[in-house]
Amino acid sequence: MTHNFPAFDGAPDAEKRVHQSSFHGVTLEDHYHWLRADNWQEAMREPDLLPEDIKSYLNAENAYYESAMADTKSLQKTLIAEMRGRIKEDDSSIPVEFGPYAYNWKYVEGGEHPIRLRTPRNGGEETVLLDVNKEAAGKDYFEIGYVGECPEHKTLAWSRDTSGAEYYALVFRDLETMEDSSYELKDVGSCAWGDHQTLFYSKVDENHRPSKVYRHTLGSAQKDDVLVYEEEDQRFYCGVGRSRSGEFIFISAGMNDQDEMHYISTSDLNAQPTLIQARQEGLEYSVEHQGDRFLILTNSDGAEDFKIVEAPVHSPSMGNWKDFLSHKQGRMIISLEAYEKWVIWMEREDALPRICFMGADGKRQEISFDEEAYGLGVSPSPEYDRDMFRFTYSSPTTPAQTYDYDLKTGERTLLKETEIPSGHNAANYVTRRISAKSHDGAEVPVTVLYHKDTALDGSAPCLLYGYGSYGASMPAGFSANRLSLVDRGFIYATAHIRGGQEKGRAWYEDAKFEKKPNTFHDFIAAGEALSEMRFTARGNIVIIGGSAGGLLVGACVNMAPDLFAGAIADVPFVDVLNTILDDTLPLTPGEWSQWGNPIESKEAFDWIIAYSPYDNVEAKDYPAMLVTAGVSDPRVTYWEPAKWVAKLRTMKTDNNILMLRTNMTSGHFGKSGRFAALEDAARSYAFALKATGKA
Repeated sequence: MTHNFPAFDGAPDAEKRVHQSSFHGVTLEDHYHWLRADNWQEAMREPDLLPEDIKSYLNAENAYYESAMADTKSLQKTLIAEMRGRIKEDDSSIPVEFGPYAYNWKYVEGGEHPIRLRTPRNGGEETVLLDVNKEAAGKDYFEIGYVGECPEHKTLAWSRDTSGAEYYALVFRDLETMEDSSYELKDVGSCAWGDHQTLFYSKVDENHRPSKVYRHTLGSAQKDDVLVYEEEDQRFYCGVGRSRSGEFIFISAGMNDQDEMHYISTSDLNAQPTLIQARQEGLEYSVEHQGDRFLILTNSDGAEDFKIVEAPVHSPSMGNWKDFLSHKQGRMIISLEAYEKWVIWMEREDALPRICFMGADGKRQEISFDEEAYGLGVSPSPEYDRDMFRFTYSSPTTPAQTYDYDLKTGERTLLKETEIPSGHNAANYVTRRISAKSHDGAEVPVTVLYHKDTALDGSAPCLLYGYGSYGASMPAGFSANRLSLVDRGFIYATAHIRGGQEKGRAWYEDAKFEKKPNTFHDFIAAGEALSEMRFTARGNIVIIGGSAGGLLVGACVNMAPDLFAGAIADVPFVDVLNTILDDTLPLTPGEWSQWGNPIESKEAFDWIIAYSPYDNVEAKDYPAMLVTAGVSDPRVTYWEPAKWVAKLRTMKTDNNILMLRTNMTSGHFGKSGRFAALEDAARSYAFALKATGKA
């Protein structure tokens, strides 16, 4: 392996404390279980409450990281300056017409956070509704959650998280006086206005699960809010939304692979929710309203890649579902929107998305694109009676373009091209879509980006990114940050591995339960293919993934460590077995549909222990590694990466650097703010450059 990380003295040595647990006749011995604070739920809200021994260990690891990366400080500053130079600081979004106003967000020069604005629909004076920079002043962490104006546009509801633990507090702003309510709603999740005085919201419980929906009347105390829906099954999360037509509030209860929805008419907000279709094992569906019918995106009746059905509003259960757009194997329908006269959906086939629509004539139409690999985003109007649809397009070489599309005429109007102030010439870059053959013959798509002057003779280093879980598909879109590596001769590759849905639902199903290792084999195959095709070479690849993508990184460095020069695991889900055995953690019950339930099933226990990165650390050489964590993280708790690093440091046989950097003031998503986030990217890129001998 080529790297600039010599053996480095002073690495922390976490104390070993014996902890044993038994499941299915197997005794698990975990020397680092003590890093899981007994008061973790309190500490998530207030990190200072962490026990001193845990805090001391995390701080020692941070100090070690700072020392080991000290010689990259100048490089990191350069990278941040480059990336910031590609951001238009005084940028703004295209205004969105809604009722008597047009709303948009803008950034000011030097501002970390956006500003919410509105103007009269037909032009006039601009009004600042919410300046997030002012709200965030003096706070280590500040993230906006829900922002929504009431139907009469007189009140703004907005929520914020000030710890990174994703506990949001919501207040109401009077848009005439611009004053916030004297009270707040705590631990709020999703929200939906019923009318100008009534807001529905989901609330997270003591286990950080949104399990209840309440109805709030403006001006009343939260303790007086009316419980509208309570979810009894701890695997399900609930949420609320408002139909575009404005006629219904939808209440959803869902887990990874199962849904149930209710509705309340906005003409009677005090009514009890009406069930659309009772939950069934494996049944997924989401609902849009149009006229006297509901349009439903679902996998019912064996529609593995989903179809669209319609059902009467007055009797919407499955017995009355009638196909609107039938199922086609390999064509994944991934989103659905309904206007008064139009039905719009996005679908994906052969790892490429497209936007389709249909009017009253029943003719299916689509918006076409030419590049070999690209990404799409949809931004439909909040208004129901519209003939215009907004979308964004980008590719690895093309910055985002925002279009309005006239559904009646087919006219496409370019509204905005993302400006790269420091300059960008798409002709200097090449995008390729290659295929890698996995261990079982599956063909894995890989999107490759490189500078046109980079020699494809195996000498280039490569940053290989992957995720591969929960059906999340990785778009082939534009990232200005990546150019800092690509301009330095890196190949940037994204592996569209199983666990995502790039090649349809089967691509996802083929990486669940006992098939989860397919995800890891696919990623390794992508690295091997990039080497064999001379984009890069074995031992000159740095892999990167976060959260469940960190599981991917952890499994792959166990399985094929010599393929990689380095590995970056951001907030990695690496202590899989212990986490999925702990049903008090926020996400665990809902995760059983992905990995199996090892509490009840010896079979699932055996699947997971066979690949869980923490349980499969061995006495062998590993590549240079950078691991990150967040003390307030409710998704991947800080002790997972901390335990993994402690165990790796004890067992690995190489002298390559191993670093743990824990953010002591934030959670899963790192620092808040558009410029502060560049620091995280700069750290990763500096590590990749150093690990491949380029720094």
